[in-house]
Amino acid sequence: MNGSECSREKNICRVTYVGGVVNFLLIIFKFTVGFWGKSSAMVADAVHSFSDFVTDVIVIAFVKISGKPKDVNHDYGHGKFETLATLLIGVVLLFVGIGIAYSGIRTIIEVVNGAVLPSPGAIALVGAVVSIVVKEILFRYTAAQGKRLKSDAVIANAWHHRSDAFSSVATVLGITGAIVLGDGWTVLDPLAGVAVSFFIAKTALGMIKPSIDELLEKSLPQSTEDEIVRVVDKVEGVSDIHDLRTRKIGNYCAIEFSVCMDGNVSLKEAHDAISQIDDDLRQKYGDNTHVMIHVEPLPESN
Repeated sequence: MNGSECSREKNICRVTYVGGVVNFLLIIFKFTVGFWGKSSAMVADAVHSFSDFVTDVIVIAFVKISGKPKDVNHDYGHGKFETLATLLIGVVLLFVGIGIAYSGIRTIIEVVNGAVLPSPGAIALVGAVVSIVVKEILFRYTAAQGKRLKSDAVIANAWHHRSDAFSSVATVLGITGAIVLGDGWTVLDPLAGVAVSFFIAKTALGMIKPSIDELLEKSLPQSTEDEIVRVVDKVEGVSDIHDLRTRKIGNYCAIEFSVCMDGNVSLKEAHDAISQIDDDLRQKYGDNTHVMIHVEPLPESN
């Protein structure tokens, strides 16, 4: 592992450690005010924070693996472990959302059948407001660091933080309605919990799909491939780029293609042109970009 990759791994771990500590404290805080304030929505919010904490652990574990250099069994490195981490975060988040929805719907059915829910206390409302502020700050910090470090797993984790903030907004609305409108509206609290589950599920699906696409070797977007062609076309003496194949490997991409050159040019001239293309692509898409170029002679004219 070179110095820049080692530094990147340390920075990702540092960002995730910050999130982990904040989430651990929020878990204790939310469960306390949820039980004390008799709010099922607040308890559901606490479960969401626990899932945040779990994903922090996943990110740290998998980023350490993905940062390992190429070896005899992994010619393209370990970058897809980071993609796998993002996928696992999404799956965990989806199951959390389903679980919260199930619990909330079951409580709502009990209320419809005559059960009486205790009115949530003001302490639960204060807890939800505090959670919104803390998680929004954590989202902005983590997202900014994820973009700087070009880490999809860190960015996915940032959106997990924001989904927690969004869920706390729903919690605030539910608890406020249950408190202000009186005992006849305490069902708003579990309804808020169900609303939280939809926020969670939406965020989860937004992580799962691109991760699966990458693991299934989906090509880079057409706009990116068109840009690659433009970069190659700028190099003098090179023409007819074809058989372009692209894919994403963790935080970097792989680009493979064939080009045509005059069959009469010297080997050094051909090498210089291909080296220029390689340098231009790495400058555009990152030093770790995997570039494979096959050179063919221009077809002779009849």
